[in-house]
Amino acid sequence: MSKKKIIAAGGLVTNEKNELLMMFRRGKWDLPKGKVDEGETLEIAAIREVQEETGIKNISLGKFIDVTNHEYFEKRLNSDVMKETHWFAMHADGESKLIPQTEEDIEKIIWADEEELKECLKNTYQSIKEIIEKFKKQKVQ
Repeated sequence: MSKKKIIAAGGLVTNEKNELLMMFRRGKWDLPKGKVDEGETLEIAAIREVQEETGIKNISLGKFIDVTNHEYFEKRLNSDVMKETHWFAMHADGESKLIPQTEEDIEKIIWADEEELKECLKNTYQSIKEIIEKFKKQKVQ
């Protein structure tokens, strides 16, 4: 039986201090992302998901970074799924109040500087480590 495929989009959001937005959900540090709704472009979905999960309103979309894939068990579907997430660089202008979307089990949201990011990366998923690494390399070029 083949796994159900979910197409998702998300963002690596930085602020003026070049800090990266990280959220703590289900015991791990993560990035905002979510399922693309029918009729939505990947870009629109990525911005909507970041806004819904973090409360940030003033987001500007940057360039496409890459795609990650990961498998997990989806309780609502009672099935294993393959999530294909399309990641975009984003920037948040000014001060936005960070509001964790508790319905999505988000407990905490922070702007992580380099030191905090190193700590977050000790307790995250492999796909998140990989996309952050690609994001950093793109920013250097």
